[in-house]
Amino acid sequence: MFAKLKDHPFAVAAFFESSVVLTFAVPKAQLENLIPECLTLDLLHDQWAFIAVAMVQAKNLRPKGFPQFMGNDFLLAGYRVFVRYTNNAGKRLRGLYILRSQTNKRKMELLGNLFTHYNYTTTDFTSTKVGDSTSIHSVGSGLNIAFKSGGDIALPPNSPFADWKEARRYAGPLPFTFTYTKEKKEVLIIEGVRENWEPKPIDITNYSVPFLQELQLENCVLANAFIIENIPYYWKKGVIEKWSR
Repeated sequence: MFAKLKDHPFAVAAFFESSVVLTFAVPKAQLENLIPECLTLDLLHDQWAFIAVAMVQAKNLRPKGFPQFMGNDFLLAGYRVFVRYTNNAGKRLRGLYILRSQTNKRKMELLGNLFTHYNYTTTDFTSTKVGDSTSIHSVGSGLNIAFKSGGDIALPPNSPFADWKEARRYAGPLPFTFTYTKEKKEVLIIEGVRENWEPKPIDITNYSVPFLQELQLENCVLANAFIIENIPYYWKKGVIEKWSR
């Protein structure tokens, strides 16, 4: 019974005050062993795979339909691989496979690990904004991101994208998130629904992401960075499929 609770058993709503996403390009061979057999990497030019670090300031997270005052506010760091999945109806879906999640609230860790497979841990996060400069820092995890917004922003050096239009295809979150239970060969599909989705480029002035260092990725380069602000968002109840290919 408790295992079933982790399968996103009800729809969840929240309001994203901000979502800062840094996407890193990695040669595809570096990420192939990080995703389950049911998924394939979402590649650019059959060469580059992508892993994203998302920092989300969420308000009023709650079961969909519940009043806002029953929700919780928290900051989330999510580490996700861009993937594709072909469902049993033959439809090819773009989405994300989550490797790790961090939050600044112990309550969110407990509830997140009760109702999802997203591997939450709790750490400290501090967000500071001065003028057009913002920094997000965690002493416990070592994560540090500093950026500027506004003005004419160039793509990061060595980005494989030709322009910001191409880069926006890899501005998460994508419509779907996938989880796989190997023992049962079951794929859990969670669809997100968003409004007024307008990712704006940001200039990353400094960053340190220890989790990427733990993965020991070679030739990993910052490919793009976006901020999305003031977005109503909700996740539908999870859908489970058998995978037999």
